Amino acid sequence: MKNFNIKAVLFLNYFVFAILLNSVGTVILQMQQNFGISKSSASVLEGFKDLPIAICSFVLASFLPKIGIKRSMLIALFLVSCMCFVMPSANNFWFFKLLFAIVGISFALIKISVFTSIGLVTKTDKEHSSLMGYLEGFFMIGVLMGNVLFSLFIDDHNPRSAHWLNVYWVLGALSTLSFLFLFFTKLDEHEAKDEKTDLLGDLKNSVSLFSYRKVLFFLLCAFLFVLVEQSFQTWTPTFYKEILKVPTSMSIQAGAVLAGAFALGRFLSGFFSKRFSWIYVVSFCVIGFAISIVLVLPLTHNISIAPETTWFNAPPVVYLFPLMGGLLAPIYPSINSVILASIPKYLHSAMSGLIVVFSAIGGTIGSVITGFVFQEFSGQQAFYLSLIPLSLLIISAIFMNKLKINPKN
Repeated sequence: MKNFNIKAVLFLNYFVFAILLNSVGTVILQMQQNFGISKSSASVLEGFKDLPIAICSFVLASFLPKIGIKRSMLIALFLVSCMCFVMPSANNFWFFKLLFAIVGISFALIKISVFTSIGLVTKTDKEHSSLMGYLEGFFMIGVLMGNVLFSLFIDDHNPRSAHWLNVYWVLGALSTLSFLFLFFTKLDEHEAKDEKTDLLGDLKNSVSLFSYRKVLFFLLCAFLFVLVEQSFQTWTPTFYKEILKVPTSMSIQAGAVLAGAFALGRFLSGFFSKRFSWIYVVSFCVIGFAISIVLVLPLTHNISIAPETTWFNAPPVVYLFPLMGGLLAPIYPSINSVILASIPKYLHSAMSGLIVVFSAIGGTIGSVITGFVFQEFSGQQAFYLSLIPLSLLIISAIFMNKLKINPKN
């Protein structure tokens, strides 16, 4: 199969960073138990992850093709491998701030490289959209496996146990394996480079993207989507632990169920994107998710769950809450593919950088707001707030669909 090796590398890299990035919800829960950190204080970990993503993406996006797509991914994998091997000795909150800062910087390099590479290994818009959907789906498989992996190292009988830190030995080994696999894989990068421009010209190309109204509405869509997505992904373990009162390991596994629902939704987006217009897919998903919030969250009030509850005897709401993620999942790959397929390949790196920047900012704001409302009011009210950005998201998507990339827009 053409380009099979590099596609496999992209999937593996995404898998590794899916585990590392989305472990923040688990780590926030463990910080509260291990170090007595408050919810609002623990929520800053999202910022330590997302702000470096935003800053590095903004600085490096235009220049990354000249630095080298493969070289950038190798640097990212090397950095996180080293940090993972340090983490089993972590005994203070600042270790985790440093971990997520390095993961954020590295993910900026990985995501821009992966998004740029998709354009290099696909030939048509539909093939681009399909591969984007499958990659994002596999990313959620990584999130699922990461939650399961972390839960295996959790000691439910001793909340202050630091045994769970040994999971980073496994993650370090996985990052190193991905580094070696990529090192021996070839990638033709010439289409991603505009040989006629220097670094200043590349920067001007990036800035020119802001002149298109379609791009502006897309960036608003990306920001709003990730604001909602990260709120749910980051705070689901805490919601299960404190609102539904289930064991800690089961709370973390709930994050895995949510990730599984996301994975299924994104794999289906790869299927449906070949058959339906993206705006129909996005509209259906936004409306369906909003309805599910209104129907499912009331079921979590005044619920009584026994301490010995397991997945085999839990009430229906324990399953329904994370399954909502299946409706939210197809939105992100759909809008990303539409905008990338609308612009020349030499601009894909710059556009990918903007995607990462606005996604990171949205994730940070969403997590901090949710953590604050969760602490001051309730978990239910924190998630009800997502109805506001969801309404703005569908309006922005409709405007985005009506616009074209041309000098007048």
